[in-house]
This record gives sequence, structure tokens and C-alpha cells, in this order.
Amino acid sequence: MNTKTRILIVEDDMIIAANLSLQLTKLGYEVTGIESRGEEAVGHARVNTPDIILMDINLKGSIDGIETVKTIQQTHDIPVVYLTANTDDASFFRAKETHPEAFVSKPFNQLDLEHTIALVEDKILTEERANQRPKTDMQVMGDRIFVRHKGKMNKLMLDQILYLEADRNYTNIVTEKGHYLLSSTLKTLEAKLPQNSFLRVHRSYIVNVKKLDAIADTHLEIKRKVIPFSKTYRELLLDRIKTI
Repeated sequence: MNTKTRILIVEDDMIIAANLSLQLTKLGYEVTGIESRGEEAVGHARVNTPDIILMDINLKGSIDGIETVKTIQQTHDIPVVYLTANTDDASFFRAKETHPEAFVSKPFNQLDLEHTIALVEDKILTEERANQRPKTDMQVMGDRIFVRHKGKMNKLMLDQILYLEADRNYTNIVTEKGHYLLSSTLKTLEAKLPQNSFLRVHRSYIVNVKKLDAIADTHLEIKRKVIPFSKTYRELLLDRIKTI
């Protein structure tokens, strides 16, 4: 990268945080700040958005590291690396739901930390390059799309699509009869789909609004598939339903 990758450290142990900041600075990264509370980290991410967040899972205060990430993800799509120390299974699976890039155990091994950040940085660069290339995996034509599958472009009617799910640099288009894996990001496909029928409801999901079976506070259901639902999209979804 031509510019330094910007990293936010969220850690309530100031000795650990200062050590992390020193190591990252020596490695050539820019540390945008050190925050010790979840609420402060949310504000920091909104005002001085970093490229990567190093997040302590067990933050003290009203919200822990996982809830902090969930709040940030309502408005920003920032890669997260969790910092962990003796994390129990329940916390691990809660953290896993936020789709982190990696987990780094305390006490830190400098080489492990360096390799982890380098891999995340490489992913960011790969995604940026991918978004600059013209996509040929999917073409939209009126009420149908053509998706590349097994070496040819296959017709798929829009009303057959249930939802789209992000899988890193790929996207799964899910129908009742099967799914298609495209080498395009969810953000790229979102721009191509008709907005009257398809809506982003989470950083990793776009749904066909006409296929919704249930709407809860934190999730949606389509054909018994439970899909996480970010509050930031709730009002837009309800408005969209009224127009169908």
C-alpha cells in the first residue's frame, strides 16, 4: 500500500495497549488511537475511521468488545481482529457471528501479530483491486440475471432468488433449488440488483424482500433460514415492505 494502514486499538489494559501501539508503529502502521471503552471506540470509528480494528473481547464497561463491534458494524464495514485471553466457548461463538478476520491470543507473540495484520492488510488490498475490475460473473437484464456457472452464463429469474450471502471476496446467491457462488463482493452485486426488491439488511446479507417469512428485532427468516438483521436497516426495510 502507498499509504500507511490505519489501526484502532481497543484495549482496557493500558500497558498492553501501549505495547501494541509501539509494536505496530515500529512495523510501519499508523495507530489512529487507543480506546479503553466500547462507547468511545464506537465514536472513534465514526469520526476517525480506521482500516483495521484490534478489539479486546473482554472490555470492561456497559458493552464488551463483541457488542462494540456489532454497534460499529451497523454503520461501518471495518475488518476486526479480536484480542483474546482465555475466551470461553460462548464468547467465541458470539464473536464469530461478527465475522472477524482473526483472533490473536494474549500474551501476544510479536511475529504472530505481525503476520495476522499483514494478512488482513493483504485482504483489504485484494478487495480494493477486485472492486476496480469489471465483473462478468453476473449480468442483469430486466426481470432476470445471467450468472456464470460451469463455464457458461445461466439464466436466473430475479423472483427465484431468496437471498445473497457474503463469503469474503465471493457471494452466494441462494435460491430454493440451489445456490451460485460468484467471484464478486456483496457490495458489487448490491449496486447491480433492483433496489425495489433487494435490500441490504446486514454487512453479510442482501435479501429478496418479497421472500421474507418473518421479521424479528435481530433477525429475519426466509424458508427457515435465520438471517441476522442490523437495526440500522430496520426503518428502510419496513418502508420498503409498504411499497410492495
